[in-house]
Amino acid sequence: MMSTATETMTDLDSIPPVMTLTQNAADKIASLIEEEGSDDLKLRVFVTGGGCSGFQYGFTFDENMNEGDTEVHQLGVSLLIDPMSYQYLVGAEIDYSEGLEGAQFVIKNPNATTTCGCGSSFSA
Repeated sequence: MMSTATETMTDLDSIPPVMTLTQNAADKIASLIEEEGSDDLKLRVFVTGGGCSGFQYGFTFDENMNEGDTEVHQLGVSLLIDPMSYQYLVGAEIDYSEGLEGAQFVIKNPNATTTCGCGSSFSA
């Protein structure tokens, strides 16, 4: 029986996190929330149909958690993910970068089989 418990723990350890944030992304989200003046805001991350590869990412601030949403707390900020988007975002990482292309949130998504050149759409 002991080996079964160990196997179960190993299986749970292999489950990818819902989503992770880099420190740069968390700092930018916290800064934007501070600018808005409401500590109740959470960053809603979602996937919609569209873009040149089939799906595209979206971000908006939301104070309300809807039925079925998953809330992720990391590095002092909270993310909301709706049930439809969840399946496409499991294991993804959100980063924030500033460069020649401007400042933007960047999602590194292990579920994306192809991405477009601009990085804002993908197919799974």
